Amino acid sequence: MEKRRVLVLCTGNSARSQMAEGLINHFLKDTWEGYSAGTKPSGSVHPLAIAAMADLDIDISDHRSKSTEEFRGQDFDVVITVCDNAAKNCPTWLGGGKQVHIGFPDPAAAEGSEAQKLARFREIRDAIRKEVLGFLKEWKPKSGPDSLTFTMNG
Repeated sequence: MEKRRVLVLCTGNSARSQMAEGLINHFLKDTWEGYSAGTKPSGSVHPLAIAAMADLDIDISDHRSKSTEEFRGQDFDVVITVCDNAAKNCPTWLGGGKQVHIGFPDPAAAEGSEAQKLARFREIRDAIRKEVLGFLKEWKPKSGPDSLTFTMNG
């Protein structure tokens, strides 16, 4: 069976989209190839995203913040935006593939101690694992409406 391809988009490509890419390639590696990018790449992967993923024995320390331009012209089965406010902060994907928004708050905006910030990254990681991976496990080509929106509150 040929693997399906999913691109996860965000603005900075430093936390949410990076965690989603890691989760997809770890838990759904037999059926999906996950990629991530941002419209304004931050230039690095957030250290707390790396730490939160390490808790699950998923190493994203070699990931890099990538621009959407690297993927222009490539085909994806699904393109998922994960920014909480898609209208203002997330890119519009101009390539092919079913576009879906599954929004999450930015864990990098968390305040408090390092432990409190890491807890927020873990919370968002777990929500991404549940929502994004759940969606991809159930996704069927050419099913349902052309655009779907899911938003996690919090």
